[in-house]
Amino acid sequence: MKTTRKLFSALALSLLASSVMAAVSPEEVAKLGTSLTPLGAEMAGNADGTIPAWNGGLATDAAPLKNGHLTNPFKDEQPKFVITAQNAEQYKDKLTAGQMAMFQRYPDTYKIRVFPTHRTTAVPDAIYEAAKKSAANTELVEGGNGVSNFTDSRYYAFPIPKDGLEVMWNHITRYRGGNVRRNITQATPQTNGSYTMVHFEDEVAFPSEMTDLDPERAKNALLFFKQRVTAPSRLAGNVLLVHDSLDQVKEPRQAWIYNAGQRRVRRAPQVAYDGPGTASDGMRTTDNFDMFSGAPDRYDWKLIGKKEMYIPYNSYEIASSDIKYSDIIKAGHVNQDLARYELHRVWEVEATLKNGERNIYAKRRFFIDEDSWTIVQSELYDGRGQLWRVGEAHMLQYYQHKAQAYALEALYDIISGRYIAIGMANEEKPWAYGHRASARDFTPAALRNAGVR
Repeated sequence: MKTTRKLFSALALSLLASSVMAAVSPEEVAKLGTSLTPLGAEMAGNADGTIPAWNGGLATDAAPLKNGHLTNPFKDEQPKFVITAQNAEQYKDKLTAGQMAMFQRYPDTYKIRVFPTHRTTAVPDAIYEAAKKSAANTELVEGGNGVSNFTDSRYYAFPIPKDGLEVMWNHITRYRGGNVRRNITQATPQTNGSYTMVHFEDEVAFPSEMTDLDPERAKNALLFFKQRVTAPSRLAGNVLLVHDSLDQVKEPRQAWIYNAGQRRVRRAPQVAYDGPGTASDGMRTTDNFDMFSGAPDRYDWKLIGKKEMYIPYNSYEIASSDIKYSDIIKAGHVNQDLARYELHRVWEVEATLKNGERNIYAKRRFFIDEDSWTIVQSELYDGRGQLWRVGEAHMLQYYQHKAQAYALEALYDIISGRYIAIGMANEEKPWAYGHRASARDFTPAALRNAGVR
């Protein structure tokens, strides 16, 4: 009898695990494009009309380009109201704990300018079809640290998510416009506002858009990333190469660094988890990049739910080529006179470090835009449970390419009073989307050529 009970219990647990990992039903998939947007957000607006219905997102000709740079489709709009330290309590139900902490840390300068809400997210029709295929087929594997039945679709693994880890996988597998080359900058200001700008040349390539990637290698490949430092001179010529996989437990991230001073290529296992970010002055970890990147296996993930919040959105003003980096980088935080916030629905996900695992952040909380599956706010807690760092990603729609990106990511250390801002391109050349990449360009052997000063 005991043996029978054990077999029955094992079978029940097996069935339960299968139901948790399984893709959604055909009836739920049919909601995509009807009651849900093609990417899984609520199609309708909210009850009081402050969030409109999604109507297809921003058109590719929403605003003219200026020397290849985006301009602001909403340039004539004025803030509906401004939240400051003095009135923040009035809006507390639509603010994160991190935003409230910023008001407390910088009561005289930090503010949130709230503009009318525009649901601008749009991606190509082929990506909508890929998301529907993902909803019907993709499953979590390896305890949620990887995905299966995903090779054919490649984007938005779980547009109808059932738990926090599936929400995070949507951020990790979201569409970013395909292959792109970009020049971006990074600053880590001192408390008095002084800083030295670091300049990068980035190149990102995806398996479906590489001309000569081995099909077997492509099955578990997520993306290929190469980053060259071009300034200041003491760092110029250093190059980072990263191969990210869909299942980073089965096939961990591979990374290499070319050191221009030594003229050597070395493996870089520290480019993962809480290893230090490139030239970040200790202000961010590797997995802080893109708000969260890399393997999720060191945390337990909990879906808190969905809520309406004031988040950075349609950040065209702070991305404008008409302004200088000195207009953006200020003491304590970026220039909030240039930042735009809107009311949107977000998914809230909490990550708690597993027993026996190591990361400098014992708990993390993420707020993910429902329309684009992009992380727009984060809260990072230390081992004592104290709020340590607050992340804000100023998102916008690259309308001519039907993709979302960050005007910049800011990570604020509310204890030290310092921060890091990365991703600014105001004074750089326009980003170049759509090139066909070669797998040969993303090999360790190619790093030495990329690092020539």
